[in-house]
Amino acid sequence: MDKQDWQNKGAGHRKRLREKFLELGIEAFTNQEVIELLLTLGTPQKDCKEIARNALGHFGSLPAVLSASPAELQQIKGIGPINGFAIHFVHGVARSYLKHRIEGKNYLRSSKEVSEYLIHSMRDLEHEIFKVIFLNADHGIITTEIITEGTITANTIYPREVIKSALKYNAAAMIIAHNHPSGNSAPSPEDKRLTRSMHLTCSLMNIRLLDHLIIAGSGTPFSFADNGLMESLREECASILTKP
Repeated sequence: MDKQDWQNKGAGHRKRLREKFLELGIEAFTNQEVIELLLTLGTPQKDCKEIARNALGHFGSLPAVLSASPAELQQIKGIGPINGFAIHFVHGVARSYLKHRIEGKNYLRSSKEVSEYLIHSMRDLEHEIFKVIFLNADHGIITTEIITEGTITANTIYPREVIKSALKYNAAAMIIAHNHPSGNSAPSPEDKRLTRSMHLTCSLMNIRLLDHLIIAGSGTPFSFADNGLMESLREECASILTKP
């Protein structure tokens, strides 16, 4: 096969991938095909099948490829600055889209979309981040904000910073979330102490802390509220605040 035949075959394959997406959507794609089509956005004349396979093998999953930095992506042979940028940019667009999709919606009726946003934005980070979802009095979502990055403990989260942001947005309630890079969503004793500290501080400011979510991988986040832990904290904090 000469160069012209090879280019024609590659162009036909890329065209079929685009048509497949337009007809059947992203659900019909394998992870490798998703990466391959993203790579062709940056280098439309290049056969990207082998590069996509190598990227998936190197990073281990589609989310990990999408979350990789441009420098990390360029460690894969065949991925240069342009198609590395294309992948990184698309991931950023998706994260921004999911964030704006939830703003203005009622949290209780949109909890699934909130989980999708948190999972997408936090699941494959190598470091912990602490994020807050601020709500109005009707539990409408005002916005989300990363408060801190690094090791998340009761000693590293300063409630005054959270309250400062809550007052800035005139929030009446909030949900806090952080990720476990280990992949284990079970709350640690430190997570429970942090939640207790935040709950007590919010109570003093007449702001409701509705839940604490722990993101670990692509599975369902651990919810303090769904597991009955928020209710026990409310009772504990109420007894503290009503003591003479």
